Amino acid sequence: MSLVLSEAKDQDGQPLHRVVLNGSVVAKIFAVEKPFDLKALSERLEKVFPTMVRLYEDKGFIWVMEKIKVTEKGIAEGAGPAAERVQKVYQQFISEMKA
Repeated sequence: MSLVLSEAKDQDGQPLHRVVLNGSVVAKIFAVEKPFDLKALSERLEKVFPTMVRLYEDKGFIWVMEKIKVTEKGIAEGAGPAAERVQKVYQQFISEMKA
């Protein structure tokens, strides 16, 4: 298997459009950053809004009450008191993840 890197940089920091590495030269792959746990956030929202939360993990968002769209960056769509409550749950979830 091979590995393709997009928007990579060389040793001097010069941008490279695409780099293809033969799998035999790749010794180890690891994550620098922990991926966002959208499922855990949806479970947290489900406790506050029972039966009103739909997780679309493959598309990267959560629907709450079929009118509030939440992504890993926060509320993408929706307004009003329910959206404010969702935002509070989101902010608490983010602060706990950072701790």
